[in-house]
Amino acid sequence: MTGMFDKKNANPEIIRNLKNKITQKLKLPENTMLSIAELNCHKPDCPPYETIITVRGVDESVINWRIAKPINEIKDIDLANLDINKNR
Repeated sequence: MTGMFDKKNANPEIIRNLKNKITQKLKLPENTMLSIAELNCHKPDCPPYETIITVRGVDESVINWRIAKPINEIKDIDLANLDINKNR
């Protein structure tokens, strides 16, 4: 049985490219921490895969976005809805 945090072999190039796109879109400063995690969900009311994007600012602010698909299926259109002013 697989769990929510089971480690997968993520493609580093896809993650690096995704981080670059997010950094450019949101105009994030260099000292901002950006993390991307893919989770599995086995509950009936959630998607089977979900990507969580987290931005942590030097001011200790944290913003999270959720995209209901695995990392390798995220397209530019999915990133279009990311807004640095939302979820604060």
